[in-house]
Amino acid sequence: MDQRVKPSPEEIRRAREENPKMRERDLSAQLGISEAELVAAHCGIGAVRVEPRVNDLLTGLEAVGEVMALTRNESAVHEKIGIYDKVVTGNHNAMVLGENIDLRIFPKVWAHGFAVEKRDGDEIRRSLQFFDAAGEAVHKVHLKPASSLYAYQKLVASLGSSNQEPTVAIFPSAAEAGGEGQASVASIDDLRDRWSRLTDVHQFFGMLKTLKLSRREAVRMVGQDYAWLLDNDAVSAMFHHAAAGGMPIMCFVGNRGCIQIHSGSIKSVKPMGPWINVLDETFHLHLRTDHIHEVWAVRKPTKDGHVTSLEAYDANGSMIIQFFGKRHEGEGEREEWRFLAENLPRIPSPTAA
Repeated sequence: MDQRVKPSPEEIRRAREENPKMRERDLSAQLGISEAELVAAHCGIGAVRVEPRVNDLLTGLEAVGEVMALTRNESAVHEKIGIYDKVVTGNHNAMVLGENIDLRIFPKVWAHGFAVEKRDGDEIRRSLQFFDAAGEAVHKVHLKPASSLYAYQKLVASLGSSNQEPTVAIFPSAAEAGGEGQASVASIDDLRDRWSRLTDVHQFFGMLKTLKLSRREAVRMVGQDYAWLLDNDAVSAMFHHAAAGGMPIMCFVGNRGCIQIHSGSIKSVKPMGPWINVLDETFHLHLRTDHIHEVWAVRKPTKDGHVTSLEAYDANGSMIIQFFGKRHEGEGEREEWRFLAENLPRIPSPTAA
């Protein structure tokens, strides 16, 4: 971990003033701090610390009305405009199951929260921003013109923290600390047997946990009848095919604390440098294609027949983004999605990791 002396809150604020257009994530990296530390430095000057009480937040957000929900990781940014409704609270898992905003949340990961006001010309942009213990962003909520400012201010007041210090204690993530977990002794035969007996895609994580395998280790091991390696351009090709044919897809982007899902068709696909962007009315996606190290098509059995996903991984083996054909519980997979996934350009699989 970087042992440099970190800048003071005053130095952080000065750097922000000197770089008003730089994205928070880029500026914090330049300063050698986390994004949470950058935001915390503005407590009392455009930021208010709030408690990351996820269940209270989710139930209070519905009254705020239309907002933009943002979840990202190092390589993908997923933005959805809608309302936080159909909330399911829980201390270990919480969900938002609305038509546009669809989230799977792991509240114990949420460590720091802030209500942020940022002036942009004559406009004040307001957002709620939440971070994990390492200071990485897990989820943000940005107000829109149609949002209820009264409901937002009431929610911020209810979540307000007694601690408004301009610093936060940051702890390295497990990966940074070298905590990769116990080595797996799973055999290919055991993996294939358990995989073949899946009846629901939600059982997949439990299988990996039992076998002490990462998702990428499993897809590399299981064999090409269940997982096959695609050309790295397969994601871009899928976007263009789906947009041209109006095929509804499901697009998942997540981090340790939150997974955000888009379900529906996509229309406007715009490459720009290393980024491929979806710029639709209520859905924006920004994906760094140069971060994609491997793309896998993955076939999982369910009680409704097998379903196929596309999964893009970075050089560290972390999943950047995942896609399915849009389907509902109890329905079979869309034939046009299956055909597309099975006909994207393949490349020879590497030796199992």
